[in-house]
Amino acid sequence: MTVGVGRDDLVTGEAVALDVPTAGFGLRLLGGVVDGLVTVGLLWLLTWATSRWAEGFDRALQGVYTVLLTAGLLVVLPTVVETLTVGRSLGKLACGTRVVRLDNGPITGRHALVRALVGVLELWGTFGLVASLSSIIDSRGRRLGDLAAGTVVVRERIGLETPPPAAMPPALAHWAGTADIAPLPAGLALSVRQFLARRDGLSHASRAELGQQLASQVLRHVAPPPPPDADVESVLAAVIADRGRRDFERLQRDEQLRRRLGLR
Repeated sequence: MTVGVGRDDLVTGEAVALDVPTAGFGLRLLGGVVDGLVTVGLLWLLTWATSRWAEGFDRALQGVYTVLLTAGLLVVLPTVVETLTVGRSLGKLACGTRVVRLDNGPITGRHALVRALVGVLELWGTFGLVASLSSIIDSRGRRLGDLAAGTVVVRERIGLETPPPAAMPPALAHWAGTADIAPLPAGLALSVRQFLARRDGLSHASRAELGQQLASQVLRHVAPPPPPDADVESVLAAVIADRGRRDFERLQRDEQLRRRLGLR
């Protein structure tokens, strides 16, 4: 057993843990309280503002209206907000936290939707009790919505030493740019980036062993395979570099969409 290493950490032959920094339970709780108060306030305000308008409806229509209003505030609103802000709600913005994928990449609408749907039960259905217990029990402080979506809440307002972006090997640029690179499993992309950043500090045997281990996992999600004469570390760098390029282009498209909608 290696001291200070959790079950989700990838460990090299020299006991170097590749981990993901997360926000503490207190920050998550505070951000959730802020978001909850905002949601309840909006629900009360909208209910009061439209109460007279809905008086002419029969009970069935009033029930449909109530369901749609509640679903909009509990599911649609948080999904849209976290998607457009790339993981930051009002509460998270106030606390300096953000929702990211487990590989530290930006979340998408799918991640935000899963978190919101599960949150209806674990946050609102149990007044946050299940979410609090899950955050306390999980080693990364994740609630059930994070476990289902493959996300984690991290702190933004701290000085973190992050691995430098992987450089694209010129010989593999064309292959990586045209290859079909499927989304990597949670944590794998981060492990590759950290390996590339720390490889010079590893022994030759550990470096080769861990490189082969990571490459065997990464290439399951890439087609076609790289040229047969490409070395393992160059292949890993090419995949991660092109993944970063694609994420950056997607963020640029999201930014353009936010500007068109007048959100920034």
